[in-house]
Amino acid sequence: MEAKAVNIVEKLVWEKIEEVMAYKPDMCKCDKCKADIAAYALNRLGAKYVVSSEGELYARTEILDKDFHMALLVTLTEAMELVAKNPKHDKES
Repeated sequence: MEAKAVNIVEKLVWEKIEEVMAYKPDMCKCDKCKADIAAYALNRLGAKYVVSSEGELYARTEILDKDFHMALLVTLTEAMELVAKNPKHDKES
């Protein structure tokens, strides 16, 4: 089995996007808008790489404290608001 580094913060961002977007039902939910939201959030939250499933469990426990969880939700909400005001899917192909 090939070892691969995985950004656990990226996984968490993608897991929470739908939940956060549910609070803005009129928000476009196309893949481009979701990717823009994820990119905004990831550029502000930083990365946390793990290589094993054991490392992932440890990292999730470590970064899912109250402060990180709040930062994740706030950052995703900011991203959603920015993307909703200026969606790129109509401007780019």
